[in-house]
Amino acid sequence: MFCSVELGARIERVETELIATGSAAANARLGGEAGFVIPIGGGVASFADMGSPLNKVAGLGFAGVPDADEFDAVEKQFAVRDTPVQVELAHLGDPGIAELLTGRGYRLISFENVLGIDLTDAPEPVTPAGVEVRASGTGEFDIWLDIIADGFAHPDTQGVASHEEFPREIIADAMRDLTAAAGVQRYVAVHEDAIAGGASMRMSQGVAQLTGAATLPAHRRHGIQSALLSARLTEAAVAGCDIAVITTQPGSKSQQNAQRRGFSLLYTRAILVK
Repeated sequence: MFCSVELGARIERVETELIATGSAAANARLGGEAGFVIPIGGGVASFADMGSPLNKVAGLGFAGVPDADEFDAVEKQFAVRDTPVQVELAHLGDPGIAELLTGRGYRLISFENVLGIDLTDAPEPVTPAGVEVRASGTGEFDIWLDIIADGFAHPDTQGVASHEEFPREIIADAMRDLTAAAGVQRYVAVHEDAIAGGASMRMSQGVAQLTGAATLPAHRRHGIQSALLSARLTEAAVAGCDIAVITTQPGSKSQQNAQRRGFSLLYTRAILVK
């Protein structure tokens, strides 16, 4: 699957929406002036909570190069909260952004890959025997959250290691904010009459963002992940999305599994920190 600059810009806009909405929900939950959401260069600078995965600058590179004053203001807000500034920069964006950042002392510390699959032709459903996938009810939120938070707390060991680790409680707070305010939908997989796995997805601008999936250890190797993926792709195609995307660490098991299921590498984000 080919990713044009225009498609990359659309995916980055959707990512920016997710971050901005989740961060605003965290600010509403915490009250006062705990965090901020600042538009910059077509993207957003976000601070949700201390240690949150939503603390970043994202979506730059598709609406011109911000001037130095804009970056001064953003960096000041992060400095007040004693937090480094992390920029996630798509390699399809304006090269002038990277030149500006390195000139301001940002260091390249990592990469992440964005993969996608074409949904214009609905994918063939995958239905492993004995596994049912359905929307997660309100009364199941805590068990769903436990499964997802545990999955984030135990990332892939294959491939390039993530430069970030988040405490379980931080992941739980972020997922609460994203499901409450950012339109993230929850799913559970049932196996042997028990909830065996959980997943989430958000749809916007024709893009289905696969925002997490995990399986309880006792139910692994029964097709839970395949069933969760298939159900979300089918629902996204029916809803009119033309593409689904997932973000992985380079060379990770998650990337390998996604490519086995038909996803293509679309572009890479460079992670720069000051």
